[in-house]
Amino acid sequence: MTAKRDKKPRPAAKTTAPTPTRSALRRQRERELRLQTILEAAGTLFAREGYHQTGMERIADEAEVSVGTVYFYFKNKEDLLVKLLDQTGYELRNLLGTAFKNADGTLEGLSRAGKVFFEDFCPNHPEKIALIFRESAGQGELVEARRKKIFDKLISDLEVALQSVSDKLGPFHSPLAAEVMAASIMGMFERLAYQYMIWQDRKDALEEVGEDAVRFIVGGVQNCLKAEKS
Repeated sequence: MTAKRDKKPRPAAKTTAPTPTRSALRRQRERELRLQTILEAAGTLFAREGYHQTGMERIADEAEVSVGTVYFYFKNKEDLLVKLLDQTGYELRNLLGTAFKNADGTLEGLSRAGKVFFEDFCPNHPEKIALIFRESAGQGELVEARRKKIFDKLISDLEVALQSVSDKLGPFHSPLAAEVMAASIMGMFERLAYQYMIWQDRKDALEEVGEDAVRFIVGGVQNCLKAEKS
């Protein structure tokens, strides 16, 4: 008798996802555009009229969609605020991070980041300044947790940039120096933006404010170094 040969199992046929039709792609673009339109409308209203004073009906009217459409994309107003915070935090981290990376671990990176914040982000996005520094403060545990997460990431980015400066120019006097300076710099950005854009409405002074802030920051960093490498 001849032994039966074990049949090798055939490999499962590969399945490929169907290619989206042109109409499906168009509907997807329309959904994304509608989503962004709602976010922009909410951000504008939160900054101009206040988070508590803005209802979902008002947002729908501003975005020129139905209230049901707003609720299709967002569970409630808090969900809308969280999405706006995430978007603003991402944009700010990307803007500052690019300035750090382009300077390759030098003090010039900190200078550029300060100038970018005060001369680019602040004057061009006043509604986002109001959103992240004013309207999102004290708005419940979920919003506060998301706000803290964003600021923690920004401070962490600054700390990494400062460590890169230390690698180039020499060690800091204290092992906590980078952490302390990162928190201080972020606090300075927040307070100066609040002072000149929300309390005083002096947007015309932002360029000069940025220059003075940068001098202050760079001088402080240099003072915390044990010795610069020659």
